[in-house]
Amino acid sequence: MASIHREVIVEVEVETAWAALRNVGDAHALFAPVLVESRLQGDMRIVGFANGIVVQERIVDVNDERRRVAYSALDAPGVAHHHASMQVAASAPGRCVFTWTTDVLPHEAGAALAPVIDQGISAMKRNLETR
Repeated sequence: MASIHREVIVEVEVETAWAALRNVGDAHALFAPVLVESRLQGDMRIVGFANGIVVQERIVDVNDERRRVAYSALDAPGVAHHHASMQVAASAPGRCVFTWTTDVLPHEAGAALAPVIDQGISAMKRNLETR
């Protein structure tokens, strides 16, 4: 299993970052241009990527106390298992830490997924800091 873990400092209040992250049905606004669409259908989120791939994700948890979202991609191409969580934590006034952890099988899928995660983090940081 590949485990991808990323952390980045975001220059916004933790409450601002959490308000955007917890709005799981509007993920495309937070992660644009990597995501071009997202919508909720019950506990399922359908996300469309800029490269044309569309994936169904089950929202496992939106935890206000821990400021954490957990989800699992159910039909990602080339992926047998996927689970991810994103979390924000206060760092200093006007600054927070964004953490994204993804576990994926087969191990080789991690090499293809890591650049997409890195692009998503860059987009999220830019989108939050320029709002």
